[in-house]
Amino acid sequence: MQSTADHLDLAPPPSGRWLGPMGLALVVHGLLVIALTLGVQWQHDSEPVSVEAELWSRLPQQAAPRAVEPPPPPPQPTPAPAPKPAPAPTPAPPPPGPTQAEIATAQAKKKAEAEKKEREEEAKKIAADKKAAEKAAAEKKIAAEKAADEKERQQKLAAEKREQARKEAAEEKRLAQIREDQIKRMMGQAGATGGPQSTGTAQQSSGPTPGYGAKVAARIKPNVVFTDVAPGNPRAEVEVRTAPDGTITSRKLTKSSGNAAWDEAVLRAIDRTNSLPRDTDGRVPSSLVIGLRPLD
Repeated sequence: MQSTADHLDLAPPPSGRWLGPMGLALVVHGLLVIALTLGVQWQHDSEPVSVEAELWSRLPQQAAPRAVEPPPPPPQPTPAPAPKPAPAPTPAPPPPGPTQAEIATAQAKKKAEAEKKEREEEAKKIAADKKAAEKAAAEKKIAAEKAADEKERQQKLAAEKREQARKEAAEEKRLAQIREDQIKRMMGQAGATGGPQSTGTAQQSSGPTPGYGAKVAARIKPNVVFTDVAPGNPRAEVEVRTAPDGTITSRKLTKSSGNAAWDEAVLRAIDRTNSLPRDTDGRVPSSLVIGLRPLD
């Protein structure tokens, strides 16, 4: 009986009897879908729900002990949804590039600034050099002034020394001359030719006598040729130099009369005279000044 039952279980079902197993399979699959649905829903509910399904076989079978399921974990708090990231700002379009004219203008401006800076530096350098030169010139001028003052002081001291020496020499010469004159006076009194009132020291006077001037004027006057009129009767003075025999060697107008014609007439008259007369002692002065007037 047992072997017949096993054979019937293992044997394929007879034709026409597939509706039962098919229905049973559908029922089992439906129960399985329900269990899965409830299991998924249990994850969201606070109270767990258990679903049991009993499968019946045609033969009685001993059921296995039911598995004890662990208690479900406490529900986790639902995390707050993460904030959506802010949209990235749209970058602004790049500015348009400079044009050729702008580039050329910028380069020219930069070059002008560089040249201006260079000129300013050059001007500063020139000003510094000028200031240094002025300072050096001022120092040089001060040094030159000090040197000049020192030189002037030395020259003044030297001049004072020379003046002192000159005065001493002049005083010594004067004293020596006084001594010499005293000696000559004492030695020449025996052969002196001067008058009683004479105060000279020579044996004879060297100048012309008081009447010699009239002799000279009488010698020159006939040689004067002057037909003009000289108001005020002006006097012309001429220095004449002669040789020992009285020959005139030179003449020079020393004082003009103020009338050029009269001055020229006097000079021509002296040239015509050629020589001067001798004095009472037989001598002719080597140099004398002759004064002539038109009406003398």
